[in-house]
Amino acid sequence: MKGEPPSFRIFAPLVLNVRYVGPERAMPLPECNQEYPLRVTSDLVPGADHTADEVTTEAEAPEPQETAARRMGFTYVLGRMIIAPLARVVYRPHVEGKANVPKSGPVIFASNHLSFIDSIAIPVAAPRPVHFLAKASYFEKPASRWFFTAIGAIPVQRGAGQAALDALDQQRELLDEGSTVALYPEGTRSLDGRLYKGRTGVAFLALQTGAPVVPVGLIGTDKVMPVGAKMPSTTHRATVKFGAPLDLSHHGPATSGKARRLATDEIMAAIHALSGQELANAYNEVPAQNTIERIKQVLPHERR
Repeated sequence: MKGEPPSFRIFAPLVLNVRYVGPERAMPLPECNQEYPLRVTSDLVPGADHTADEVTTEAEAPEPQETAARRMGFTYVLGRMIIAPLARVVYRPHVEGKANVPKSGPVIFASNHLSFIDSIAIPVAAPRPVHFLAKASYFEKPASRWFFTAIGAIPVQRGAGQAALDALDQQRELLDEGSTVALYPEGTRSLDGRLYKGRTGVAFLALQTGAPVVPVGLIGTDKVMPVGAKMPSTTHRATVKFGAPLDLSHHGPATSGKARRLATDEIMAAIHALSGQELANAYNEVPAQNTIERIKQVLPHERR
């Protein structure tokens, strides 16, 4: 059915059958990626301090999502105690760089996105609890609601404009509480395996909150669970690499479009150093549904 997530018989071998339904001193980029921002950044106007489409910082987070984030409690603890160990036994992910993850305080995991299972791979591999946003419709059925709450997902209405700002507000509140959140700067899964240009929402969140960004490189998750697969394969092993934390404050304030763009490119360079993917040198755009959307995609504007 259109809009339905892959069937969550992910832990079928272990009788778990549910359904899954998203300072001042500059820090140097990895040497092999020094030219990354120059290769992929085309919408940054030299000398401009703001882009045409600025991020609003005054939006208030909706109360239902805030309550959901704070009431995960027992279900999340139980799920982390059960699901994460079982997944490590069944799917045997190869994990590198755990020591790079700060043991306390707010942290943003910024990862490439290859497969539906990425949002499970990161929480399973991370040395501390991780929260991420998932489509609200995935929480409508009791089984999938339990599963997603158990792995740290928080329901959100997906979309652009105000919906995107509301999602950023939710994540900011989690960071203000000292939690960790996982985000995909590309915005959506890469269907061809290439690494696409990053959208500025992750950088905005990092610059606004001061939270360090831990780049994550996922390798092989698209083989563990390819597009269209109902359950992940146990014959392939995925690799999860955690990079050194990035302090992006040297780029400037969150209100600066230039700072957001440069910080985003630093994040994507770090992800690229970990994943080794081919660069797409373009945004991963959802196909335009009408003429206005097609025109907007062609015109230079900030992608959040």
